[in-house]
Parts: sequence; C-alpha cells; structure tokens
Amino acid sequence: MNETAARYARLSEAFADLVKRVPQERWGAPSPCEGWTALDLVGHVVDTQGMFLGLVGRELGDVPSAAADPAASWDAARAVVLADLTDPGRAETGFDGYFGRTTFAAAVDRFVNFDLVVHRWDLARAAGLDERIDPDDVRWARGAADSFGDSLRSSGVCAA
Repeated sequence: MNETAARYARLSEAFADLVKRVPQERWGAPSPCEGWTALDLVGHVVDTQGMFLGLVGRELGDVPSAAADPAASWDAARAVVLADLTDPGRAETGFDGYFGRTTFAAAVDRFVNFDLVVHRWDLARAAGLDERIDPDDVRWARGAADSFGDSLRSSGVCAA
C-alpha cells in the first residue's frame, strides 16, 4: 500500500471508530463548524469523498445516507475511496484542480486526509468525546494547512 493510501486508511479508520462511538443523543449537537451538527459534519465528510471521486469522473455509488446511518454511510464511502487509492491506475488519474494539475491520490492526501484530521476533532468536540489527536497527525495537518495559503480562510473552508 502506498503512503497516501496508508495514511487515508489509518485516518479514515480513526474517523470510523469515532463515528461509531457518538452517543445517539449527541447527533444533533452543534459542532465547532458554524451551523453544522455532529450529523451534518459526518454528512459533509461523506459528501467530500464523492466530490473528490467526481473530479476524476467516478462516483461513490449507492451508499447509505449519513442521516439514516452515519457509521454505515462513512464505512461505505471510505471503502470506495480506499479501493481507488490502492489501484495504481485509479490513484494516478489526473485532473486540473484548484491548485493546478494533480492526481486523485495527491488531492486525497492534501485535502481529504486533512479533512479527516480536522473533522475528527470537530466531531469529537460535538459528541463530547476524547478529542486528542496523535501529534504526528496534527503536525502533518498543519503542514497541509500551510500549503493552502490564503485559500484556507476562504468562505466555507476554515474559520480562524
């Protein structure tokens, strides 16, 4: 498994573990992401997987809705992305992205893996669960954030 796929596998599994531990009564709790509940946050992360697949002409397919079953929805979505990351032909599919020409794998590593670190913290906070994240993942995410430049603070991306 390549480095990007391994990082995605590890981070997506950590997110899955957290989703499964959210108490039922906390799904409607506000998240640190303004206007989003814990459930909205999981829906966003699932939708992001589909958005990045769409950049290379692929789809998530038939996954359960996050609103109906957040854990099943996340597990199904991440399985599709991981399958594409572990297939060299699919992983290296190129497209013209916001920051120029890139590949599916590079975009997942730069953006989706970043999202998995940040939104894991957001979800833990909303759910009242342990929000500690491995310091190596925090350092890695900080490096990714720095690479976004001013785009990080664009409308709808990251708040201060």
